[in-house]
Amino acid sequence: MPEPVKVRILGVGMGPQHVTAEVAEALRSADYVLAAEKADGDPLLALRREIVAAHPGAAGPVEVVAVRDPERDRSAGLTTGGYESAVTDWHDARAARYAAVLQQRAGTAAFLVWGDPSLYDSTIRIVEKVRALGVDLDYDVLPGISAPQLLAARHRMVLHDVGRPVHLTTGRRLQEAVAAGLDNILAMLNPPPERLDFTGLADWTIWWGANLGAAGERLVTGRLGDVLPAIAEARAAAQAQDGWVMDLFLVRRT
Repeated sequence: MPEPVKVRILGVGMGPQHVTAEVAEALRSADYVLAAEKADGDPLLALRREIVAAHPGAAGPVEVVAVRDPERDRSAGLTTGGYESAVTDWHDARAARYAAVLQQRAGTAAFLVWGDPSLYDSTIRIVEKVRALGVDLDYDVLPGISAPQLLAARHRMVLHDVGRPVHLTTGRRLQEAVAAGLDNILAMLNPPPERLDFTGLADWTIWWGANLGAAGERLVTGRLGDVLPAIAEARAAAQAQDGWVMDLFLVRRT
């Protein structure tokens, strides 16, 4: 009876410099890395290749197997339900493509997850979907350096006041958190600032960062109403330099 496929879900921060010794050892033990390819010349696929090249095994860098990523409905006007449905369909399609590769190649596969797999990443969910499709697999998860950790370090701050909570959410649900009375909010998975609703937050303080740890890293902080134009400019600059943009921010009532 064949051995189950071994899958290793590895948090890699934002590049080779963030890979822990534990993750590097796991990466070297893999037979191949499965990586989504979002478009021809995908810069994030290239960055994954850099990570693999920086941590080679005895026989050299592990092979990177690129899997074309399915299209996802990214319409700006999606409701919360519509967004969740679009993401579910996208994950189902991803799982089917990964399942085909894993069944064909078997062995030990690794997924390299930006930041840490515990925060706004669906690799674990997708691997569970692959298993539900009938692929006999076992998997483990190793942590990485998360974007909130990097944001706090870059701004030389603590994410919460003494004895107080910090609320993690998405930019889409920012006003929902504010309406619930929360006043120390970290938002990830953000659209451009012109598509975010900052109503009533002009006097709050914002600590914002994009592409943390990458060449195009940008940071902005200040009274939110004053620095929004600077954030829009910095976000565009990060996109232009790296070819992609991932940003997050903490907002706190003054």
